[in-house]
Amino acid sequence: MARFCYSNTEKEIDAYGFDEVIKSHCRMCHGGCGVLIYLKAGKVEKIGGDPECPIAHGTLCPKGLASTQIAYHPDRLQHPVKRIGPKGSGQWERISWDQALDTIAAKINGYKAEFGAESIVMGYGTGRDNEAVIYRFANLLGTPNVLTAGHLCYGPRISTSIITCGSNPVVDYENDPDCVMVWGNNLVIANSDEYKGESLAMCVEKGARLIVVDPRMTRLAARADIWLQLRPGTDAALALGMLNVIIEEKLYDRDFVPRYIHGWDEFVARCKEYPLDKVSDITWIPVEKIRAAARMFAEADTAGIQWGVAIEQQVNCADNNRTLMALMAITGNLDRKGGQVLFETAKNRNASEFGAHKLLSREQRNKRLGGERFRLASHFAIMNPKCVWDAILTEEPYPVKMAFFISSNPVLTRANAGEVYKALEALDFMAVADFFITPTAELADIVLPAATWLEMDHIADFWKRHGYILPRRKAIQVGECRSDHEMLNDLGKRVGQQDYWWDNFEGALDYILEPLEITFQEFKKMKFIRGEVNYEKYREKGFSTPTGKVELYSTKLEEWGYDPLPQYHEPHESPISKPEMTDEYPYILVTGARSPGFFHTENRQLPWLREQHPEPFIEIHPDTAAKLGIQNNDWVVIESPRGKVRQKAKLFEGIHPQVVGAQHAWWYPEKKKNNHGWSDSNINILTDNSYESCDPAMGATSVRTLLCNIHKESLS
Repeated sequence: MARFCYSNTEKEIDAYGFDEVIKSHCRMCHGGCGVLIYLKAGKVEKIGGDPECPIAHGTLCPKGLASTQIAYHPDRLQHPVKRIGPKGSGQWERISWDQALDTIAAKINGYKAEFGAESIVMGYGTGRDNEAVIYRFANLLGTPNVLTAGHLCYGPRISTSIITCGSNPVVDYENDPDCVMVWGNNLVIANSDEYKGESLAMCVEKGARLIVVDPRMTRLAARADIWLQLRPGTDAALALGMLNVIIEEKLYDRDFVPRYIHGWDEFVARCKEYPLDKVSDITWIPVEKIRAAARMFAEADTAGIQWGVAIEQQVNCADNNRTLMALMAITGNLDRKGGQVLFETAKNRNASEFGAHKLLSREQRNKRLGGERFRLASHFAIMNPKCVWDAILTEEPYPVKMAFFISSNPVLTRANAGEVYKALEALDFMAVADFFITPTAELADIVLPAATWLEMDHIADFWKRHGYILPRRKAIQVGECRSDHEMLNDLGKRVGQQDYWWDNFEGALDYILEPLEITFQEFKKMKFIRGEVNYEKYREKGFSTPTGKVELYSTKLEEWGYDPLPQYHEPHESPISKPEMTDEYPYILVTGARSPGFFHTENRQLPWLREQHPEPFIEIHPDTAAKLGIQNNDWVVIESPRGKVRQKAKLFEGIHPQVVGAQHAWWYPEKKKNNHGWSDSNINILTDNSYESCDPAMGATSVRTLLCNIHKESLS
């Protein structure tokens, strides 16, 4: 049965002059870190880590510590506003919540009546545990078009794991794997999804062998037993080469494979197409290093793969995920204690059930933009962004008239930002909910003031796959800010969904917890609830796939018309696929390396965090910089066929001389003109969103790998 864990008290009086201390859970990134919120006179005085948190054990990153600087920032949007000047003019007028929601509701009902519900796009970005409530609103409205980061972030992991082995395999750090392979992830910086960096750090401290796959010398790579510095975008080839070694040397699990693998013979034949000399040529990694890494992983008693979004933001997105799951499975580490576990969630209503996906009719589901092209994505209600921009600009296959973006800044975060900006300018009507007036919000007609995690009650992490749910407790109220959940609860009732919403959102939290036979008020008295923990469940139940086995040969992908076996595709824009471009664009550009203080586009107006990282930089090998006459801290111009931007040069020996690494999501909140300098350093001005460059099944945009040129900025 589920594990219920109670807190001694909901609030603790501190001995150092604070009025009270509230236990809660941070959501400055993907969330889950337990915190203690220290209050005095109704205001947050400081935030610290909660040692009783089962996930983060009292650790907290700079973003969490700086949460109060968002809550109390002088530029924080604290009341709804409507635009009174041209788009991007920065001219706003304060309005009431009733006026804002009534206006948005009238627009929704009007466009639905004239153009169909599909003409309205709901969107979210990093999320505030708001994914399920946004899908609920959209599905009840009848629009299949919910624009998320899911095509290239976490969504591919969930989608491909469900069709491969039934659920997302999570590293069992609690039981100390003997080997961890960190692939396209920098967990000690990023704290992504189910994971916190502290767990990996402690595992390595205890002696776990460490393999790191990354084109950059990260802190983890510097400590690794083996660092595989691959050519960007060649992950699938490397994984298939390692699988080939494990199969040829018979290092796979002889008990697991014949019983629980579907398509083994076909999979072996596919892996044989990737001998190590070929893989070495593709990846730039020496043969013996690939072989040594494959052996180290396969021969460990228990092993796990810590994977991240870098492998998902490229043309090989789905097959990257599938090959890593194959490495877990054939070595017997899938759903194994100390390996990669398919954790069971607590028996509350899950995000999919709350999202009311079954209430969207088949007729409307079939209208999802890009659904016929990207069938794996569409099966999981995920879409490719370019399909939306095209529908806005061309009105094909039908017009998109309205968008409502919540916790999302697509002008900065989506590929080919120039096209994104043009599309959002052309929208008939746009609403945004956020903490600040961002570059995307500057194009909106109405902007709603969103609440931070400090200002809401919620069930933290109920969408994740680590098995925990945790109470987030409201500590303060700032201005008229409201949570995304509350605003949609009210908006839903204004557009005819009254029967599916509640008097207030606490009713929704009770609904989520109802199968556990507790209310949210009872949950608030607990530390957490954890689902039942069992290992090797497949021995009794098999895997939750059509064949009941781990499908290395995917029956679902075959049904949808894709190759059922993983393979390697050369990046759409590389020295191999586009040699004719290399005279003008000789360098491989990688983007998206994480920064401790920023979460994508967020936090650049927070003094503590901006002081650590005042300007964007691009990493350049010293030999390359010398050839180009570039010195450390010079402003440089980076160009691709889509445009050019400027960042500061950072000389860095931990990157290949033919590769440069730029930072993403940069804008300048302090620049009030020119829409906060949205295009000055925004690396997504350069990235490609053409359909040919995307993953064919998932629609993932290849924002991590492209060709570029770089030169010192002229002073004239």
